[in-house]
Amino acid sequence: MKNLTYTLFALLLFTACAQEQSDIQERADVTEVETETRMNSGTVHNATDIEMATAVIHPTEGNSAEGVITFTQTNEGIRVEANISGLSADALHGFHIHEYGDCRADDGTSAGGHYNPQGMDHGAPTDSERHVGDLGNLSANADGVATLDYVDPVLSFSGTNSIIGYGVIVHAGEDDFVTQPTGDAGGRIGCGVIGVANTGY
Repeated sequence: MKNLTYTLFALLLFTACAQEQSDIQERADVTEVETETRMNSGTVHNATDIEMATAVIHPTEGNSAEGVITFTQTNEGIRVEANISGLSADALHGFHIHEYGDCRADDGTSAGGHYNPQGMDHGAPTDSERHVGDLGNLSANADGVATLDYVDPVLSFSGTNSIIGYGVIVHAGEDDFVTQPTGDAGGRIGCGVIGVANTGY
């Protein structure tokens, strides 16, 4: 009787283990199919395939900054083109890539600090010592509209300096390129997240 009990227990244990292995394999198969589907539909990108990214800037609470920043791959680096309205007239506004692609907070603080994967001091985009996220200042005209177009050799769509998925913040004041670690650029008046652009749009 005791041997029969042991045999039944062993059989039940074996059956349970076999079922668990079957479930694991089934989940793996489903994951593989889902991944292949996403890749075929273009929702999964290889960094080497990315040609352009964009960040749509929306105003934080009580502000009016809005517009689009486009990032385009060139042989010299990433071309940064910005067109932002709703700024203080005839003023400079610091703008930076921040460490989180999160604009949920009313004041933009959910985007965290400056994107700085190299652990460097804050500086101007032309400085050798700078955050990857240091993009300089937007210069608004009398209508509160700022445009910018330059090539940044530090930014990338892949590797350590990849900007995909990170936040972009437009600030209320001028970045002085000196004050650590933010440039004393003031409050956050606009926020957006960098995402892969549809180049066929």
